[in-house]
Amino acid sequence: MGLSTPHGADPSASTSLLAIDAGNSKTDVAVVTAAGEVVGAARGGGFQPPLVGVETAVDTLADAVAAALGEAGLTSVGHVSACLANADLPVEERELAAALRRRGWSTSVDVRNDTFAILRAGLLEDAEPRGVAVVCGAGINCVGMLPDGRTARFPAIGKISGDWGGGGHLAQEALWHAARAEDGRGGPTDLMTALPAHFGLPSMYALIEALHLGRIEPVRQHELTPVLFATAATGDPVALSLVDRMAEEVVAMSTVALTRLGLLDEAAPVLLGGSVLAARHPRLDDTIRTLLAERAPKAAPRVVTESPVLGAILLGLDEVGAPAEVHARVREHYSSGA
Repeated sequence: MGLSTPHGADPSASTSLLAIDAGNSKTDVAVVTAAGEVVGAARGGGFQPPLVGVETAVDTLADAVAAALGEAGLTSVGHVSACLANADLPVEERELAAALRRRGWSTSVDVRNDTFAILRAGLLEDAEPRGVAVVCGAGINCVGMLPDGRTARFPAIGKISGDWGGGGHLAQEALWHAARAEDGRGGPTDLMTALPAHFGLPSMYALIEALHLGRIEPVRQHELTPVLFATAATGDPVALSLVDRMAEEVVAMSTVALTRLGLLDEAAPVLLGGSVLAARHPRLDDTIRTLLAERAPKAAPRVVTESPVLGAILLGLDEVGAPAEVHARVREHYSSGA
């Protein structure tokens, strides 16, 4: 697929690519030339269309896009490659692509779930877009792709789509067990004291009250996920069971995606991203690798350290048929810490 120049547009715009990686908490934007030079970059806020609506969410992107395009001296580009959180279903991807086209940044727009950015960024420099990625941040998601364009994915919209895990879910599970430990409905766990202590409170009852009455904002529950892992590291059985369940879910999603793509019995990368997996908690990391070795012996797990916006760029370059040296130049830019 080539890039075309809109009538009356700056000719340099037609050879430029706008890449967007928008997560729940932050957005990164980059403008890249046909030669693979990053000529504009910006960061914006989180992208949450389920909470604020599509147009308001795209407004958040627009601020960062305007800054990046301004730095590049452009008002439009030849192609937009957007990897967006909450683009969980194909119908949502189409709706968001239409919303981006209405902004006039380009008539050529490709929208994917942001997990694809982790997958593409984490593949080795000379590798084809082939493998599986699992992201465990606020929630959990998994995607896989093959060079011929086939993909494997899950709805990943919460409990109704069979999901278990992610930082937010782990915090809620920890609260559930701690509350029951304190009032006698459940077994003992050190989470009962560790969770309220994180907020300087004396008991689970006090923490429940503070959360219910809004004295602690619900968004702060995510702070309890590291407390859960720290408690697991002391050997607490309840905390360990939650960490092990998280590992089971990561491996279950990975092996299903590998199977769907015919990769279960082939050497293939399983790329791990998102704040929970990137933290490299020893118990979680070791259990994932142990279970993968049992169920997908040829899978090669690796925690992705590359910037997700790099993945959005590379997907865009794949889409427009950019040569290998352009991909390499962009990778070099991000590996240099620029």
